Amino acid sequence: MMAAELVGGSDTATSSSYRHFRVRHFHLELRVDFDRRQLEGREVLELSCVRPGGGGGERELRLDTHSSLSVQSVTARSAGGDAQSLPFEIQPFTNYGATLVLTLAGPCRHGDQLEVTIHYKANDGPGVVWLDPEQTAGKVKPYLFTQGQAVLNRSFFPCFDTPAVKSTYSASIKVPEGFTAVMSATKWEHDQKQNIFHFKMHHPIPSYLVALAVGDIVSAEVGPRSRVWTEPCLLDAAKEEYDGVVEEFLNAGEKLFGPYVWGRYDLLFMPPSFPFGGMENPCLTFVTPCLLAGDRSLADVIIHEISHSWFGNLVTNANWGDFWLNEGFTMYAQRRITTELYGAAYTCLEAATGRALLRQHMDNTGEDHPLNKLKVKIEAGIDPDETYNETPYEKGYCFVSYLAHLVGDQEKFDAFLRAYVEKFKFQSIVAEDTLNFYLNYFPELKEKDIEKRPGFEFDGWLNTPGWPPYLPDLTSGDTLMKPAENLAALWLAADLSMDAIKAIDMSSWRTYQIVYFLDKLLEKSPLPPGNVAKLAETYPKISKAKNAELRFRWVQIIVKNNYEEAFDELKNFLHSQGKQKYTVPVYRAMWSETEGTRKLAEETFAATRNQLHKNVQNYVKKILV
Repeated sequence: MMAAELVGGSDTATSSSYRHFRVRHFHLELRVDFDRRQLEGREVLELSCVRPGGGGGERELRLDTHSSLSVQSVTARSAGGDAQSLPFEIQPFTNYGATLVLTLAGPCRHGDQLEVTIHYKANDGPGVVWLDPEQTAGKVKPYLFTQGQAVLNRSFFPCFDTPAVKSTYSASIKVPEGFTAVMSATKWEHDQKQNIFHFKMHHPIPSYLVALAVGDIVSAEVGPRSRVWTEPCLLDAAKEEYDGVVEEFLNAGEKLFGPYVWGRYDLLFMPPSFPFGGMENPCLTFVTPCLLAGDRSLADVIIHEISHSWFGNLVTNANWGDFWLNEGFTMYAQRRITTELYGAAYTCLEAATGRALLRQHMDNTGEDHPLNKLKVKIEAGIDPDETYNETPYEKGYCFVSYLAHLVGDQEKFDAFLRAYVEKFKFQSIVAEDTLNFYLNYFPELKEKDIEKRPGFEFDGWLNTPGWPPYLPDLTSGDTLMKPAENLAALWLAADLSMDAIKAIDMSSWRTYQIVYFLDKLLEKSPLPPGNVAKLAETYPKISKAKNAELRFRWVQIIVKNNYEEAFDELKNFLHSQGKQKYTVPVYRAMWSETEGTRKLAEETFAATRNQLHKNVQNYVKKILV
């Protein structure tokens, strides 16, 4: 028995039920109504009783739901029987969810099969996002999308909203004329006469990976198993940016980690108000349009989401306290692919920027903060999203790198990763499953009690907060980092030596090398008077960049140096996108500087707030007080 079978979750009120009932499959049959901002229809759950309760049977079925979801009626039918109406009630759980309690007509015993049909309406819940036309790129038609991670899909459909439970699903989505529906599914068909889109996911996935988007959406092929989906005004840019690129990344991933099992890998470029960088919904990654830089300079950002195809989507953390299993392994996989494609120096440079983010996070929270453990205890009633930070990503990456370091042979560790994926594919596991498999795969390490090595104990990695005890060697990146550091140092001088500056050629630098350079300038800002103006004049590649990562750093430099001549660029950046990772830090920087930047922050937010996701609006409101 895997440990995952015993794992409860404070993020779900249904732990007793999901141990007693297995979801074999579920089907959604929904109609999209933009006028009412409503999804209406039914869900059909196919269940098996696998672990009866006391007294010879289980009489109660508990599902996660949300106050924004309204249940009209529930029926149940056992194998060969007629459908019967079931009594139900909604019980409070936490501020991010509730419990739908269904009382069965009779005890459910081991092996019994049950079909439960729930008629319901879903409105404007945290996982169901309705966008007005002005929040889209085309600004003509409204848009709907769902976001399930971590525990938001309970506002989309009643479910066992825990990553410990996986099942297949299907859906039939009726949309208004002129709209297209897409989902995270392996197969889809379109009934044009009724404008109903039919979907099926053939592989078991957790509830948080079920995703729907409806809007004015078109597509173009960019590879033998990939297409881009966008609003019409973004299609040409997306096709140009990713034509041929996705297949290169998929091939590299398959060589390292085994077959890509999901069939297609499509990208849905979301409206500008989409608050996230990317969400790895299987078969259809949702990504920010900020990736459309016009020169493919941000195309490799999707390597992270592609890596989730093996680590996270195929092998999944059984609870959100072990989130590092998803993200730490994905960061390692991402950097293995990057090394194969671009070399160790570039990967080390990118990893150095990640380490700097981890350092910044731990400096802000204090290293001993309990969230700076890999195995986080999420107390009952705490939203897992509130525990989100850099630790599972970058400290997790360091732990996986340490495991590779102990092996001492990259090919052997790559083989281990393939075996790990094969062993646990389509399963949800906990850290102990991973580490036990690792020690059994490498018996020579197990014999040496390597997991108890003083200062590097596996238990310490998991359960002790703080800075990683092992850091991967990033010196291969010095060939790229040193020139960036040297150039930054020249720009920090009161008397600029333009001959020395021009002697360092930036024309061939890739995105993360320029990012590293700008981060060094940002750390030391404000620069001596006049230097930022000269910087803007010298490097139009930066001051006029379309690349969102460069613009993000540049506008912060504008703020930190109170460079009023470029305030229009600052406003344009905040008007052009609503990504949380960019928007919130820029407003925070503006509010912490001068009276002029604070006034600009208020004016810009007043003009753009309706373009932003509700969560981002709330974060900015808290800053501007």
